[in-house]
Amino acid sequence: MRFVADNRRSCAAVALVALALVFTACGDDGGRDDAAASTPTTAPPTSAAPTTDGSDVTTADTTTPATAPTAAPGPADITLTEVLGDLERPVEMVWREGDPDPFVVLQRGRIVRVRGGAVDGTVLDVRDQLGDEFEQGLLGLAFHPDDDLAYTYTTARDGTLTINEYAVRPDGAFDAGSRRTVLTIDHPNGNHNGGKLLFGPDGYLYIGTGDGGAANDPERNGLDLDSLLGKLLRIDPRAGTAAPYSVPSDNPFVDTPGARPEIWSYGLRNPWRFSFDQATGDLWIGDVGQGEWEEIDLSLAADGGGRAVNYGWSAFEGTHRFNTDQPADGATMPVHEYSHNEGGCSVTGGVVYRGDAIATLTGWYVFADYCTGQVWALRTSTGEAPEVVELAGGAGNIAAIVAGPDNALYLLDHSASRIVRIDPA
Repeated sequence: MRFVADNRRSCAAVALVALALVFTACGDDGGRDDAAASTPTTAPPTSAAPTTDGSDVTTADTTTPATAPTAAPGPADITLTEVLGDLERPVEMVWREGDPDPFVVLQRGRIVRVRGGAVDGTVLDVRDQLGDEFEQGLLGLAFHPDDDLAYTYTTARDGTLTINEYAVRPDGAFDAGSRRTVLTIDHPNGNHNGGKLLFGPDGYLYIGTGDGGAANDPERNGLDLDSLLGKLLRIDPRAGTAAPYSVPSDNPFVDTPGARPEIWSYGLRNPWRFSFDQATGDLWIGDVGQGEWEEIDLSLAADGGGRAVNYGWSAFEGTHRFNTDQPADGATMPVHEYSHNEGGCSVTGGVVYRGDAIATLTGWYVFADYCTGQVWALRTSTGEAPEVVELAGGAGNIAAIVAGPDNALYLLDHSASRIVRIDPA
């Protein structure tokens, strides 16, 4: 998510967290206040950004989730159960279609198989291929919905963002010799690498890339349609007759001169984790902020699911004007933001809970802050401010929140090397 080197001064409270808080940062103008760990504020969905210099800024529309409960969830409704430990920096957990046993991605370069609640061997080891700065490594994994193929997101030794394809055997083992490079993107710094891979409801592969790192979007990649950095990309990753991948013909910038056709959405800083609501197809993005504001972006499936959406970075950080040399027109504001002054400093995007074991939580989007370990739930209603409630505090350095085949939610605790399940109380 975000690297502590974004900042010009150190943050002592954060530095105490294990492994130098791989995915975190404090503001360039000071540290966070751990004592002020209150529930974050929300931006009403009908209001404009507070500082727009008269620009045309739109606010994300929202809708009531399917089967939204009348009561709000709370800490009394859940319990956190450790289901797996002794993992080295877990950052992702993925299931293959029809397979109840998950694969866990370890940042330092391994993918392990889990069976019967325990690690059952390594299916891929690419440790010798990776850069080793704090935010680099093996960051993402996705299985093709129709073919026996897996795709990984890694940072090469020189920092290049790399999407590779592997054949997957019936027993779940990866054929390392089948590796095929699908896409590479030059990346100038060690931080803001993105890292999420996800096949969407349309069967295409979505790729979240960071803005190129350092701080303040120095190359202004976020809003540059000629750059693949700071974007959500959408491709068909399977090899074509003359290219390693193909671009869907309905991508928004296919016919735009000077724009990369792979781009689906833009104006992102570091969309570390994003997801599609399995019931509605709505796109949710947790975009890690600079030094002051963390944001959650929402694009409804009915409005295109993020198609051609400009999320604002680096003209805006959250709803707040940032680089004034960047155009503010057309930016879509986040559905929710929270300030570092309210606690936390690095958002971990999550998923909408669609299970029924925790009835009050059904239809709520669950997300966390890596630094404080706070876990929140958010739901939206058209024309009203999003409702946000805290589910847990001190849950660990949460690097990802994932939903299993049974809709149970899992928290990947990065520094404690464990996976925790959200169970009913």
